[in-house]
Amino acid sequence: MAASAEEEKQYKASWKRLTLFSVLFVLLTAAGFYAIYDHFSGRSLTFDFRLFAPEVLSAAVLLLLVYFAADGLRLYYTLRALGYRIPKKAMAKLVFINIFFSNITPMATGGGFAQVWFLHEHGVPIGRATAATTIRTVLAIFFIFSLTPVFLLVLEPLQNKAIIGEIGTALAVFIVLYLLFFAVVLLRAHWLIGPLSYLCKAVHKLQLISPERHLRWQYKTRREMLRFSRSFSEYCRGSKVAIALSVLSTVVFLLSLFSFPALLMWGLGYDVDYLVSLGLLVVTTFIMYFAPTPGASGISEGVFGSFFNDILANNHLLLVTFSWRFLTIYLGMLLGLFILQRYLVQSAKVQGIQ
Repeated sequence: MAASAEEEKQYKASWKRLTLFSVLFVLLTAAGFYAIYDHFSGRSLTFDFRLFAPEVLSAAVLLLLVYFAADGLRLYYTLRALGYRIPKKAMAKLVFINIFFSNITPMATGGGFAQVWFLHEHGVPIGRATAATTIRTVLAIFFIFSLTPVFLLVLEPLQNKAIIGEIGTALAVFIVLYLLFFAVVLLRAHWLIGPLSYLCKAVHKLQLISPERHLRWQYKTRREMLRFSRSFSEYCRGSKVAIALSVLSTVVFLLSLFSFPALLMWGLGYDVDYLVSLGLLVVTTFIMYFAPTPGASGISEGVFGSFFNDILANNHLLLVTFSWRFLTIYLGMLLGLFILQRYLVQSAKVQGIQ
């Protein structure tokens, strides 16, 4: 009974945090759109029904299918390279659960914890699940971080932006720190055992956890970090086909993600320079990795509006920004929330029967 009461208390606290983050996400998103409306679009907004033309809707649906499928396949094949096979139906659910959590929690990689939890529920050890999600993230980061400096230097719309000056120097430092962190995580994960052990001790000294839980955490931390440190080398020694497909799926995922603004501008009748549109969104996504707000809300809209301000007409800027975020984020979040609720209800029923 005591354990059940504690679990119920933790469950309610988790949903309170999610509710708080959700409200914060909505408020910051609204602030971002208002910034575009007030500073970049000249307080001009026109809804253009050309976005509902059959050819535009068909292309958007097709691109969405590629985008969601590639998102799931890049983790699926990473797990295959590590020797784990997750049912495709479960991977489809994970795609949307990840979109929901990664955009409702601070930092762009916030969804990692939800993915690890979900994979652990489907029989993947925590260390291996963490390794798989980290490798999946690093593959995307490698492409984005490699292309960003190139686009910063060659794209004409960015040459007069503040990002080239002092902010550009700060971003260069962030790139180095980010890559160093992931290099340690992937290549020398056992170095993290000591700091994590001290963190557990600090939590115990603050009387936030019981002595029994402290010992359990210490054991699990060492075990999972050792598993994690072996996972990257096992990934490299895994099926070459699975490794190649995980990289290819990452490329397809990123290309589809970066293609949405070009599709929207094409639907509105613009003469689209695809490379410029793609490059601007690569840099936008790069900046989103360092945004401290839930899902980069507010910041992503502001950066997008600033970058595309010289390409889009004032009355289309807010419309394209919202449409881009709706297709790539909001739609997936709504589906993720729905799937998560159904999954938790079904899990509760199964546990009740047992």
